[in-house]
Amino acid sequence: MTETPSLVLVANAGDGSISAFRLSDGPLERLAVTDGLAGCSTFAVDPARDLVYAAVKASAEGEQAAIVTLQLDRGTGALEQRSRLDLPQGGMNYLALCRDGAGLLGASYGGGYGVSCPVTDGVVGAAVSQISFPNLHSVLPSDDGRFAYFVSLGDDLVAQYSLNEDLRLTPLEPATVAAPAGSGPRHLVLNEAQDAVYVLTEFSAQVLHFARDTQTGTLELRGAADAFDPTKSLEHSRFGADPRAEHLIWGADLHLASGGRWLWCSERTESTLGAVSVSDDGSVAPPDRFFTTEPQPRGFALSPDGAHLIAAGERSTTISLYAVDGSRLRLLEQAETGRGANWVRFV
Repeated sequence: MTETPSLVLVANAGDGSISAFRLSDGPLERLAVTDGLAGCSTFAVDPARDLVYAAVKASAEGEQAAIVTLQLDRGTGALEQRSRLDLPQGGMNYLALCRDGAGLLGASYGGGYGVSCPVTDGVVGAAVSQISFPNLHSVLPSDDGRFAYFVSLGDDLVAQYSLNEDLRLTPLEPATVAAPAGSGPRHLVLNEAQDAVYVLTEFSAQVLHFARDTQTGTLELRGAADAFDPTKSLEHSRFGADPRAEHLIWGADLHLASGGRWLWCSERTESTLGAVSVSDDGSVAPPDRFFTTEPQPRGFALSPDGAHLIAAGERSTTISLYAVDGSRLRLLEQAETGRGANWVRFV
């Protein structure tokens, strides 16, 4: 299956846990399940230091929402808590490391705020910058650590910042770039050349292509492609709607593959995965086929070599492992993980 064994971490929000798996030449092996991580639905990994930064929600026992630093044991898959930063303004929905692990960026959907925090020996410090937009859903830095991009689902925009030496955020000119009205931009990725940003929208399940100036960091919307199955008669969604009850579009996650040739995307109402094609000029085109996967696939990930994809479903207790061939998937196996699985990362 794979020559070099990989570790895979899966957040199970329903159980408040993270499962660790080993992917090798045999079956997908669940090594350990770390509990006590209330509502965990996102985490960032520092593989050089085997540190995992997990966002947890307020617990029934009275603990506040927080960012918890965990030490990963690669042999056993166990995670041990090292430190905790409480978040009285609300928990994070997306975390991303920058500056080789010296900084941590976070986006809070419910709290409507984003932060940049220093990290010292695995300890996340108080935010040095904080921004505010409705329903922030994700954030990513540029590879060189000079810029950061926050996606606001509530305001249909991407906010763009320079990231100063002390990790303070300074708005670029312009400070924001618009997404189509009512599209609900959700998650983003930067391509390897760093000259394009792709955003998947929640309410229209479109991949938006933004050209990126690598010197100034600014974005410009260039085009879009649908990433939902057109044969399923899904309709455009809206804020506050119940997509499952009304059979509405419900885009979720996206990841680049094959050196940037494909952008895999998930749609939750019909539980599909599809690969948007990316041309040499960065433009995008809709998938030519879709694959039914775990129920309500909020999160998935591709292996570093691009040979495998693992998908999790919010309405499932299993994950699915696929072999990837261009824009095609072949199911290899399923493995038990936990309730409400919604975030997957290879380590």
